[in-house]
Amino acid sequence: MNENQSAEGATSPDDDYSATVLGSHWIQRPETSDTLALTGGPETLVLSDTTAGEVRPDRVEGTLLRFGPGVNADTMRRLGEVPSAVPVRRRTWRRHVLPALVLLAVVAFLLWHRTGPSLGVDDVTVSAASPTPGCDETADITGTVTTNGRPGEITYRWVRSDGTSSKILHEDLTHNQKRARLHLLWTFQGEGRYAARAELHLLSPVRRTVSTRLTYHCP
Repeated sequence: MNENQSAEGATSPDDDYSATVLGSHWIQRPETSDTLALTGGPETLVLSDTTAGEVRPDRVEGTLLRFGPGVNADTMRRLGEVPSAVPVRRRTWRRHVLPALVLLAVVAFLLWHRTGPSLGVDDVTVSAASPTPGCDETADITGTVTTNGRPGEITYRWVRSDGTSSKILHEDLTHNQKRARLHLLWTFQGEGRYAARAELHLLSPVRRTVSTRLTYHCP
């Protein structure tokens, strides 16, 4: 044994030992074994598959393991799709504003019509178109009722001096109608002279009586 051999034997007791360290990405993945060994550091990481059909890692880089089939093209296409815009329902309350206002106006008018001032009578007069009718003529007697212009109904009756009277009559007045004319036709026949009187009896909205006189003359 020479000196070189003696020196090597003194410094290296294991001639076959190698201190070369490989990176973990240089480790070849086992193809048939169910055990995967990684050397990413001072210790060795061992992964064991316990299920025969379980998916193995896609690849090994250092100590990072990714399992599963990964993201395929169909998944990427679904992820890249832009979600369709959800139509926004516009408010439709504006379309109902005008009808609602019209309805409120009608209701307010009806309430005012009922609760407002009632029909009032300011004056009542009676006159004859011809105060002296001749032989077999018909006298036109007119009663005029002046009101405050409110709508309503007038009830009245005519009474003649010959002892006859009419039934209760009605006259409807509209809004802003401030005058109502009520007519009585009185026909005279025969010869002679007769002093007649016609009375208008207003029954509602107030009670009032007015009259007029006329003279019938037939020689």
